[in-house]
Order: sequence, then structure tokens, then C-alpha cells
Amino acid sequence: MTSMSSNGRTVGRTNIQKAALAVGAVFLLVGVLGFIPGITSNYESLGFAGHESEALLLGIFQVSILHNIVHLLFGAAGIALARNAAQSRNYLIVGGAIYLVLWLYGLLIGHDTPANFVPLNTADNWLHFVLGVGMIGLGVVLSRGTARAGRTTTAH
Repeated sequence: MTSMSSNGRTVGRTNIQKAALAVGAVFLLVGVLGFIPGITSNYESLGFAGHESEALLLGIFQVSILHNIVHLLFGAAGIALARNAAQSRNYLIVGGAIYLVLWLYGLLIGHDTPANFVPLNTADNWLHFVLGVGMIGLGVVLSRGTARAGRTTTAH
């Protein structure tokens, strides 16, 4: 995908677009991997939602069908919003904020309660914290570089 600069020259994706695309692709991959036995241990216990699902992506992160679908949707959103710098920035910053809220939610609920409907375990919680901080950081840092370079054009 390319975009046009203000002087009519064709330029490639901005760094923030590349970051949103990469983050989206990773989420998409994680969503797919959550449905693959062997990569997801205890696959036979994969439930639609709820803390009863004992399936573990990479043997670490508790997942369910709902959890995997959320990853797939989040990934598709990242790829779709990587079309221009402004949408990429919004995806990274708003998505990062969502992950920080999810981190807080995971810390506050009991892991063996109905409130843990996604489901989440301690490893998920801390991964959500890292994702939230990392996505917001990418969105802020890379949008500064995009504004300085004057590369806020949309892709065609």
C-alpha cells in the first residue's frame, strides 16, 4: 500500500502504519494459534467463554473461543486501520488503553468467578499490561515522527 505526499510523490507506509499493521498481524496470528491443538494445550477443554476453559495458549495464557475471537477481531481492526497514519495512531492508543483497562479488570476480578468470562489468568493480566503500555508508547512516539516528517497522508 502506498500513499501520496503533499507534492504528489508516492511514498510507502509511515512507521506508525507499519506498527499498526504488525500489531494487527500478531493479534490475528495469536487468534488463529488459539484454535490449534498442540500450540494450545488442554485444547479439549476449550470452552466458548468463562473461567472453566482450561485451554492454555503456549501452555501459559488461558484462552477460550471468545478470547480467540477477540484476538482475531482486534487483529483485523489493526490491519484495516493501518490504511493511514491517523487511524493507525488511534488503533494503537485506543487499543492500548483498552488493554490497560482489561489488565485492571483482570487484577480486580476473581479468576474463579463468573466475572472472569473472557477468561484471564495472571499471565494474561501481565501480558495485557505490557501490550497496553507498548501500544500506547508506539502510538505516541511514532505519531510524533509522522507529524514532523509531514507524512500523514492516506493510503489508496
